[in-house]
Amino acid sequence: MSPLDKISIINTTKGKLPRLPFATIAMMKEKILGKNYELSIACVSDKISKALNKKFRDKNYPTNVLSFTLSENSGELVFNLKKVTKDAPLFGKSVKTFFGFLLIHGMLHLKGMEHGSTMESKETKWSKYFGV
Repeated sequence: MSPLDKISIINTTKGKLPRLPFATIAMMKEKILGKNYELSIACVSDKISKALNKKFRDKNYPTNVLSFTLSENSGELVFNLKKVTKDAPLFGKSVKTFFGFLLIHGMLHLKGMEHGSTMESKETKWSKYFGV
């Protein structure tokens, strides 16, 4: 079984996904979450992002990424590509690099990490490793 068999990507928007190679996403998933982890990635509109953020985090605004743990070995990352594109320059990154960083960020949340210095240290480590 290929590592690609454990990832699904759905884009419900008219926008295009940043050009991060699918094999890189699979490698990130395997290194951070493990070989047997099943990861779903969905790309949604501002409206859906805002609704999900309100429902699950009680925050009434769209966000760039949300992480949902489904089971011990499965989870979903929900991206708002419009927000990712808007936020990338604020972090001094290209859209492609920021998307890669947010993949790492979301995967660390799926591993149970919360915002803080430990998570930032892991983000830095994996960002350097994957060149994002």
